[in-house]
Amino acid sequence: MHNAFYQQYHLVQGARAALLDYCAKLRPEHLVAPVAAFNQSSVRDLLVHVAGAYHVWLGQVSMQRPARRLLPSEVPDVAALRRLYGEVDALVADFVQHFAGRWLETAEFSFPGRPAPLQLSPMELFTHVITHEFHHKGQVLSMGRQLGYAPVDTDVIRF
Repeated sequence: MHNAFYQQYHLVQGARAALLDYCAKLRPEHLVAPVAAFNQSSVRDLLVHVAGAYHVWLGQVSMQRPARRLLPSEVPDVAALRRLYGEVDALVADFVQHFAGRWLETAEFSFPGRPAPLQLSPMELFTHVITHEFHHKGQVLSMGRQLGYAPVDTDVIRF
């Protein structure tokens, strides 16, 4: 079954590549410009947040790896975002291998700052991070529109 996860994640990577290609067309100052309707967050900030969620949920929570604090200021441009998501890709590969054959088994996972552990399956963790990414992908495109850019198709199936 873990092959299906690799295949699904490959679809996520394709949609992400379309989004990062779009972001590469933004003027550099627009990539980091605060957008009022998004609590003064920038496109870059939101994309770093998404990568951070992978690190927290798949790395720290599910595989008990040390927390990796991602600072937007350390990710100045799209090239750095692509490198950051290369790290996410490696983390996903580790996660898929780590939980191979145990996708539906629930276990207790501790989340930082939460008093009681959560009962979750690896399937739920994986689904959480990819749907979280797609939620914010739409926001990035909305931010781009507010900055004067036409959105592009970043769905898994693109025409």
